[in-house]
Order: sequence, then structure tokens, then C-alpha cells
Amino acid sequence: MTQLTQQQRTEFEAAAFRTLVEHLRQRTDVQNIDLMNLGGFCRNCLSNWYQQAANEAGVDLSKSEAREIVYGMPYDDWKDRFQTEASEEQKAAFARSHPDH
Repeated sequence: MTQLTQQQRTEFEAAAFRTLVEHLRQRTDVQNIDLMNLGGFCRNCLSNWYQQAANEAGVDLSKSEAREIVYGMPYDDWKDRFQTEASEEQKAAFARSHPDH
């Protein structure tokens, strides 16, 4: 495997994260419950991880600010524009895959 410097690794990870976030912004048809059911994480998880990293670095980033970074708009705006009601099948799959959630 190619040896990467810590700086390269950080830059490549950041680029991959930005690409993932942009991809999710474009795929508004994919609901968070779909992401949770298939991948075990969603846009909210990404924003929580982002907020946690910022807070650990001493940056006071709020939950709503972190969500706006991931969603590309205020969370309530995204929900109003793109979130749909979860189907009974989606809810059942979520209950099976995340019984403690």
C-alpha cells in the first residue's frame, strides 16, 4: 500500500467527506431512514460526528450549525422540501435493524 503522510491522509479524508456530503445533498430522494436501514448512519449522524469533532477541537459548533453544513441548508428547510413520511415497511426495517434506537 502507498505510504501517505498524515497531511495527505487528512486531505484525502476531507475530500472524500466533502464528496459524500455533496452526493447526499444531490440525492434528496434518499431518505435518512433509508440510509439508516441500509448503512446504519444518516445525514444527522454525519452532522453529529462533525459537531463532535469541532467541539473536541475547541470550536463551539451547534447541532443546527452542523446540520446546515451537512444538509446545505437549515434542517427544517430540508425536511419541509424533501422529507417524506416513512412507510410502514421502512419503519419495520428500522425497528429490526435498530431495536435500541
